[in-house]
Amino acid sequence: MRHTFQQISMALALCGITTACTPKAEAPAAYGVLPSADQLAWQQLEYTMFIHFGPNTFTDVEWGDGKEDPKVFNPTDLDCRQWAATAKAAGMKGIIITAKHHDGFCLWPSQYSTHTVRESAWKDGKGDLLRELSDACKEYGLKFGVYLSPWDQNHPDYGTPAYNQVFANTLTEVLTNYGEVFEQWFDGANGEGEHGKKQVYDWNLFHQTVYKDQPHAIIFSDIGPGCRWVGNEQGHVGETNWSRLDTTGFTPGLGAPKPKVLNTGQPDGEAWVPAETNTSIRPGWFYSPSTDDRVKSLDKLMDIYFTSVGRNSNFLLNVPPDRRGRIHPNDSTRLMELRRAIDEAFRTNLLAGATVSADATRGDDPRFAASNLLDDTYDTYWCTDEADSTATLEVVLPAEQTFNCLLLQEYIPLGQRIARFRIEYWDDASGSWAQAAEATTVGYKRLVRFPTVTSDKLRILLLSSRACPVLNHIGLYRIPDRFLPATAEQQARIRTIGRQESVTVDLGTVKTIKGFYYLPVNQVSAPNIARYNCYVSLDGKEWNRVLSNTLFNNIRNNPVRQDVTFTQPIEVRYLKVEPLEPTNESDIYTLVDIGCLE
Repeated sequence: MRHTFQQISMALALCGITTACTPKAEAPAAYGVLPSADQLAWQQLEYTMFIHFGPNTFTDVEWGDGKEDPKVFNPTDLDCRQWAATAKAAGMKGIIITAKHHDGFCLWPSQYSTHTVRESAWKDGKGDLLRELSDACKEYGLKFGVYLSPWDQNHPDYGTPAYNQVFANTLTEVLTNYGEVFEQWFDGANGEGEHGKKQVYDWNLFHQTVYKDQPHAIIFSDIGPGCRWVGNEQGHVGETNWSRLDTTGFTPGLGAPKPKVLNTGQPDGEAWVPAETNTSIRPGWFYSPSTDDRVKSLDKLMDIYFTSVGRNSNFLLNVPPDRRGRIHPNDSTRLMELRRAIDEAFRTNLLAGATVSADATRGDDPRFAASNLLDDTYDTYWCTDEADSTATLEVVLPAEQTFNCLLLQEYIPLGQRIARFRIEYWDDASGSWAQAAEATTVGYKRLVRFPTVTSDKLRILLLSSRACPVLNHIGLYRIPDRFLPATAEQQARIRTIGRQESVTVDLGTVKTIKGFYYLPVNQVSAPNIARYNCYVSLDGKEWNRVLSNTLFNNIRNNPVRQDVTFTQPIEVRYLKVEPLEPTNESDIYTLVDIGCLE
């Protein structure tokens, strides 16, 4: 039958009407508090470099007291371009520099301080390290960030109401003179003790100053508001990690939530405050020649990568320049090894050519199909209907593959939702599904490692979600077995002593020692020794106190081996450490070892 032009046109019009009237599912409603555009861009950086550099680099201490002669700061061959080139080659996306640490020393010639590079021997007082580093970051396409400690042990106004405005002025000086700043790093240190100066920080003023001068900067502190500390400096965020946190009534420092809360976040937290995991490639934050052979191993750094980036957190790795002003070869070599290991681990996504299906898809709408999980477009995703808080995804591979790592990503512009999931693979030997792993939160990125298996099918069971699950990407990988988490490792023998006890070391004979070391339990939650007295004796009867009411610097946050050097070598047979204060509330102290440095 031949149709007239009018009949064909009417038929096409009716088809158009029919198509237009076909119901389409609405996109899921946002759940809870959400990340800002700046927070999302920050999270997508994933991996950045921290640089601790200043007078402490030259005095071999972790926390200077502000009384050091500024002329001690004198790097002999400083090259910020070398720092930036190293960070770029390592795969890092930015650098954050300790522009002012607790000693108050400024790495730029601040008009608000007399304890700066202007008073140093470096470049005859004419240098500006922030200028050199910000220029180097621009050259290498890196983000530039700054750490400014509000604690200032040098400034005469510290401890008075006037200081808050001085610090705000200092912030403006930095934030308006060196280009875009992607992250402003604060800590809450205010640690001069019971009889030292105390400053009531005006955090509202500080934050308003940052946002006025750098409206897109992410502000780091224990409670954000841009991103938060994870409650430890060992390099691991919680197995469960929500990007939300209650912040009302809390402050950075001693007024912060408990480390456990910071480590895991809160599912119903009032603010979006994602985690940033900061740790150092060496035992300390500042360079020391004594740690040249103590750079973290590749295995350790890879484990930190999985427990930071792989647990919905950004990874901020400290790499302290040496006294020349260059990143030490041992550190840069390890960084390149880490870059290669990460690249090789995730070079091949075994889901290429796979198909994925879901037992529930939102409105059966292809815009929300499970196939979106296999593309590389961030803003496409799979999701379920509002009423479905559980679902199962099944993946069929084109052939058998050997694998041990699954990547999941939630579409966090709509909130964080997933609370628990399980990974299973098809086991041909038993003819059934076998469990590979079970985990909790996902967030921006989750990497789950499990014992190596071989199969052509796997499935992801979303067991609990606070709203309908929304995932935008999955990946499957075979990583080297050496990077899998250890099974039941035997812990080092941990000793405990009572509050009134001391630890005595008998050398067996009289020896000349230059100090002692204390190896604490490497857990922030452990009641390690924070403050102590140290005595020495030749006969075990007459004791001479050589250190009184002394603090192990930063041990609450970073419980690693502490080497304490006396002002001069001492002849002893016996050494005694008398604990005075634990790192947390406890009736006992813990330690792994105490010994002498000969």
